[in-house]
Amino acid sequence: MPWQRYALIGAVVLLAAAAFVSWRIELLVINIVLSVFYLVTTVYRYWLIDLSMRQARDLRFTPEQLAHPPAAAEQWPTYVVLVPLYHEADVLPRLVAGLSRLDYPKDRLEIRLLVEADDDETMAAARALDLRPPFVIWPIPVSQPRTKPKACNVGLQNCNAQLLVIYDAEDQPEPDQLKKAAWAFASVSRHVACIQAKLNFYNSRRNFLTRCFTAEYATWFDLCLPGLDRLQAPIPLGGTSNHFRVAVLKDLGGWDEFNVTEDCDLGIRLFAEGWQTRILDSTTWEQACPDLRYWIRQRSRWVKGYIQTYLIHNRAPLRLLRRMGFTHALHFHLLVGGTPLCQLISPLYWFLAVLWLVARPQGLSEFFPGPIFAMGALCLFVGNFIFAYTAAIACVRRGFGDLAKHGLLMPIYWVLMSLGAWRGLVQLLLNPHHWDKTAHFADPQATASG
Repeated sequence: MPWQRYALIGAVVLLAAAAFVSWRIELLVINIVLSVFYLVTTVYRYWLIDLSMRQARDLRFTPEQLAHPPAAAEQWPTYVVLVPLYHEADVLPRLVAGLSRLDYPKDRLEIRLLVEADDDETMAAARALDLRPPFVIWPIPVSQPRTKPKACNVGLQNCNAQLLVIYDAEDQPEPDQLKKAAWAFASVSRHVACIQAKLNFYNSRRNFLTRCFTAEYATWFDLCLPGLDRLQAPIPLGGTSNHFRVAVLKDLGGWDEFNVTEDCDLGIRLFAEGWQTRILDSTTWEQACPDLRYWIRQRSRWVKGYIQTYLIHNRAPLRLLRRMGFTHALHFHLLVGGTPLCQLISPLYWFLAVLWLVARPQGLSEFFPGPIFAMGALCLFVGNFIFAYTAAIACVRRGFGDLAKHGLLMPIYWVLMSLGAWRGLVQLLLNPHHWDKTAHFADPQATASG
């Protein structure tokens, strides 16, 4: 939007002018603003985790319920599964085997493998499997943009099913997940348009990176999202295992084909249009990227997409406030805007903390008056300890008790997250719509190659 561009230019000019007048006062004011923001986001994230641990609200169903269609329904609703694939020939056999284990009536199910028309390797691998219904190879015409949401929008066309779910190429959903989601839709308010299943990793113990990645996912999907669910707040969707009412999805126009975190954007759009998202107690097991190079690329895409989503929905901030309400708009600002900002500014404060502890440079204290120093110390020592501790708790609750000790090493992982965030910011400025594809490997315990 032009006004956002002009606002950015104006901010740069204003900062330059303020620095000319008194750079010391300017740095002090910036530090105060960032310190207060950091404290608020720290307290906010802890509040979500505390809410979740006090009273879970995720949707749960018994085997006795899943033995038959939802109450008042004569048969199971029709379901379509969309699986976007691009250069995934190596993992395709494992994917098909996993999806074949879905416990859902085959005459009510269609699994669309969305294969790019010029991806000869994946297309050949799919045809070599001699697939039978409910599997269908669904060619995606070659066109721009070459993104996952574009493929999903093509897959949404000619879809007459009642419910729809997205899975990624490496996903292994629990066999009863579709039945649980069908029961969930039948049990909740008609204003619920999306059911988000939980995600975690089947190769969590591969190396340090995958162990910390597992702790992060356990914290987000098992603690933070249920907290948002309890507050009936807007929920940034995960990139997979989102179950939708097809009619609502079509009314919204599907996914934004140019947004590199189309899932987060869709979750916010759903809420802004008056729809709700609930969390389902069912897990889809994914493959944690074990190679730092590919992990950084994945992380930078996520951060870039969060910033994109934040800017898009703030094109008309007053309209957003009216549609969401003050409290829920605040959730949006803290989650979608605050998450990448915290990752961007964290290295600065870690550097200043180390500099203070090691060198005690003269003049640094003038930028940290008493209250600001207290807030910074609280976030650095208490806040980071709490989040490392809750990461350990999340691992235990998820059933990865042996990984709990890695919660204490999460600050190292957070440094890597910040590296990805800065790469994402640079890429947003230079190449905003480039899609850094997540690398998947045939052997879930293998490291990346080349």
